Amino acid sequence: MSLFDPTHLIQALGILGAFVVVFAETGLFFGFFLPGDSLLFAIGVLGAQGYLSVPLYIFVVAVAAILGDTVGYMAGYRYGPRVFKKKNSFFFDETYVARSEKFYKKYGKLTLVLARYTPIVRTFAPILAGVGKMEYYSFLKWNILGALLWSATVIGAGYFIGKKVVGIDAYLLPGIIAVVVLSSLPVLYEALKRAFSQRRKVK
Repeated sequence: MSLFDPTHLIQALGILGAFVVVFAETGLFFGFFLPGDSLLFAIGVLGAQGYLSVPLYIFVVAVAAILGDTVGYMAGYRYGPRVFKKKNSFFFDETYVARSEKFYKKYGKLTLVLARYTPIVRTFAPILAGVGKMEYYSFLKWNILGALLWSATVIGAGYFIGKKVVGIDAYLLPGIIAVVVLSSLPVLYEALKRAFSQRRKVK
């Protein structure tokens, strides 16, 4: 089973594994590829089967998300625009920053809540908040709210489905894949739009 399979991560590393994955995805700019949403969904499903304590995992995931965003904010605040002045690579692409900036222009501080549900933006939003010198206590308020809502709703969704669907274990992996695909659609849309836009410019 793959190291990045959420079910494997939960079973092999337990609550520490969940903490590390969520912290890395939200606090380290190269952590965007980690399975945040699918990990939380799997936690909910396994919790519904009695394998783990859902309230405990919600709390631990929220704490990891809060700390991760705080690290991202501090990095952005301290190093400013230099954080993003690097060449594109596997772990970094300027489109990630552009997408996060669009979120801020459209939703303002609420971005710190909504970004939790959007891969890539979830990683870069707190960094941009630091780069923009957002007032820390305002950042902290939205950071905590977003972390609590994200952990509770995504894990709660997995728990609800786990209770309602008979034999959910057989559908766990397809369910996780569905979550990953759905959560990646906005990113894919932006990438395609950018590609078509560049193609028109060439013509």
